[in-house]
Amino acid sequence: MKTSRAKTFLALLVLLATPVAAPAFERGKVERFATLPAGEAHPEGICVDREGNVYVATVAANKPDTTGGTLIVFDSNGKHLRTVTVAGSTPWLLDLRFHPHTGQLLVVDYKAAKVLSVDPTTGASSVFMTVTGDNPGLDGLTFDSAGNLYVTDAHEGIIWKVGPDGGAGEAWVKSPLLKPTRPPPPIGANGLAFNSGGTALFVANTANDTIVRVPVSGSPLVPGEPEVFVNRAGGGPDGLIIDEHDNLWIACNQSNEIMVIEPQHGRAIAKLGDFGGIDTDGAPIGFLWSNSLVFHRDDVLVTNLSLDVGLLSATLRTVDGPWASAVRLHTVSKIKKWLPGIPK
Repeated sequence: MKTSRAKTFLALLVLLATPVAAPAFERGKVERFATLPAGEAHPEGICVDREGNVYVATVAANKPDTTGGTLIVFDSNGKHLRTVTVAGSTPWLLDLRFHPHTGQLLVVDYKAAKVLSVDPTTGASSVFMTVTGDNPGLDGLTFDSAGNLYVTDAHEGIIWKVGPDGGAGEAWVKSPLLKPTRPPPPIGANGLAFNSGGTALFVANTANDTIVRVPVSGSPLVPGEPEVFVNRAGGGPDGLIIDEHDNLWIACNQSNEIMVIEPQHGRAIAKLGDFGGIDTDGAPIGFLWSNSLVFHRDDVLVTNLSLDVGLLSATLRTVDGPWASAVRLHTVSKIKKWLPGIPK
């Protein structure tokens, strides 16, 4: 009897000492949604219209600054419909969205520090929003329920606001938490989105690997004191969108993934996608500098910037820069809008 108990006790000790294997996140399957036409490179901003057509703006670092910006339109299945040159813009176009009230296509011109209203068929444009300041770097944009526009300033740590009809922007929020302190890249406040209740604005700080939460209240919305909601949010949190459950979907440009964070405690509940090298046609396999994203039916569409910022300066060298230099065909990826569950 004693021998049996001893064996049972020893077996229990062995069991307790054995590490419990937890499954890794199921990252899903990244597929190519669309291919940019020959000569076009570095897709950045992305949005969808009511018919499901997809609009992509590029950061055309491969073109002279004297050329206009590029807007590329695909149908809902990724077929190229047209390429439009945006009049009166630089080639450095970032985020873009359709105005929820007027239907205008608004496009951020990063180098010109303005937001343009663009005809998505002809490329004709007019200035919708201007800002002031010392070297502003406009980046991401979003709207509130009243149709006011909010735009991040990735250089100055500001969120600019303008009314539904546009005009001169006002500095709605300014905080050191929104400035870049850890380049590369030297980009602070980037993608941003309100939660469904309109009680908080979440902002990705790319250089700092943080998500900043700005509490809001009242009508019109009044911002509270910004705070870091979560640190070490992937590698280079860039574009940020929020789903119907208020989960934050964040494109992380240096870790080449989508990280999904629940809104209460900032816990990661999914990591989707990865980088798998360069295909034989010169296109990235999976994500390569995943920077902007949008929900599209049952999928999430993600632009692959594929830009080697180390070519601009040796101090900006990144681990995926040499891979980006090898890209000959630029793409938009897709992955199922799916939360595979949380490892226990």
